Amino acid sequence: MLPIYDQKSRIKLLIVVLALVIGAVTVIYTNLLVSRLSEREQQQIDLYAKALRFTINTESDDANVQFVSTEIIVGNKTIPVIWADADGNVLDYRNLNLPARLSEEDRDQYLRLEIAEMRAQHPPIVVELGAGARNYIYYKDSLILGQLRTYPLVQLAVIASLGIIAYFAFSYSRRAEQNRVWVGLAKETAHQLGTPLSSLMAWQSYLKESERFRDEPIVEELAKDIRRLEIITERFSNIGSVPILRDEDIYQVAERAVDYLKVRVSRKVAFKVESLLEPGTTAKVNVPLLEWVIENICKNAVDAMDGRGSITLIIRHGGRQNKQIALDITDTGKGIPKSKIETVFQPGYTTKKRGWGLGLALARRIVENYHNGRLYVRWSEVSKGTTFRVLLNA
Repeated sequence: MLPIYDQKSRIKLLIVVLALVIGAVTVIYTNLLVSRLSEREQQQIDLYAKALRFTINTESDDANVQFVSTEIIVGNKTIPVIWADADGNVLDYRNLNLPARLSEEDRDQYLRLEIAEMRAQHPPIVVELGAGARNYIYYKDSLILGQLRTYPLVQLAVIASLGIIAYFAFSYSRRAEQNRVWVGLAKETAHQLGTPLSSLMAWQSYLKESERFRDEPIVEELAKDIRRLEIITERFSNIGSVPILRDEDIYQVAERAVDYLKVRVSRKVAFKVESLLEPGTTAKVNVPLLEWVIENICKNAVDAMDGRGSITLIIRHGGRQNKQIALDITDTGKGIPKSKIETVFQPGYTTKKRGWGLGLALARRIVENYHNGRLYVRWSEVSKGTTFRVLLNA
C-alpha cells in the first residue's frame, strides 16, 4: 500500500479516537453536573418538606409561617411536587403542566399518574403531623435536570450527524474532484494521441499506395498499430464524455477482448470463455470501455501468474431476478490476501516494479461510473487464484 493511504487511515483513526474522547469527556462532565444538581434538588425538596411541616404545625398568623410559606413553599418554581394525604388524595401540587380544561375526574386521574411517575423516580418524603397522622410529598426531577440528563445524548447525536454529513460531503467532493481529474486526463490523452495518429494514418496511406512498399509486411503491421491506437483514443474519448450504452452480446465482447490478448501475452497462459446464458444474451455496455476493463483485469491476472496458468471467463446471471449479468474472470495466480482485497482498486497500488497501478482503479471506475454496475473481488485465496466479478445491467 502506498504511504498516502497509510497516512489517510491513521488520520481517520485519529479523528475517531478524538471523537470518542470528546464524547466520553462530555458524558462524564455532564453526569457530574447532573449529580450535583440532583443533590441540590434533593436538599431543596427536603427543605420544602420541613417548611410544609412547620407551617402545618404552627399558628397560621405567625410571621415566621408567612415568611417560610412565601420564601420556601411558594418560592419553589422548578421542582414538580404533589402533596397528598395517607389515602392518596391530592392536597396541593406545584410546577405541573396540567392540560387545560380538565374535568375534576380527569384531573385526579392525571395527578395519580404523576404520583406513580414520581414514586418511580424518588421515594416520597413523609411529613409527620402528630398523633400518628402523616402526609406524603411526591416529587420528580425538574425540567432543567431532565434536559441536562439528555443533553450528552443529543450532543453526541448532533456530532455524529454532522460527522456523517461531513464524511459524505467530503467523499462526494473527493470523488467529484477525482472524476474531474480522470476526465481531464482522458480528454487530454485523446487530444494528444490525435495528432501523431493522423500523421501515422497519412504515412500508412502513402506507403500503401507506393509501388515500392505496397507489398511490404511492415505496411500491414503499421495498419494494425494504427487500429490499436484508434481503439485507445476512442476509449479515452469515451471516458472524457458520457459514453453511449447499447445492448451488446457479452459473450462476443469477451471473446474479442480475449482474442486480442492471446497474441500479446505469454503462450503459457490458457484462455477460456464460457457462457451459462442463452446465446445472444445482451447487456447495456459501451464496447470499447468494457473491452478495456476485461483487458486490464486479464493483464493483472497474467502478471499474478508470472505468465503461466489459466484465465477463465464465465458469463452468468448476476441476480436481481436476472436483470443483471455477471462476468466472472478467474485466474490461477498468487491470490490476494484478505487485507488487500479493497486496496487493489486504489489508484497507485501495484505489486509490480513497473507501472502506475491504475489498471484496476480505472476498470472499477468504468464499470461503476459509466455502466452503473459493480466490480469487486468475488473470491481469492493466496497461492490458488482470484475471481473478479463484473456486474452489468441486462
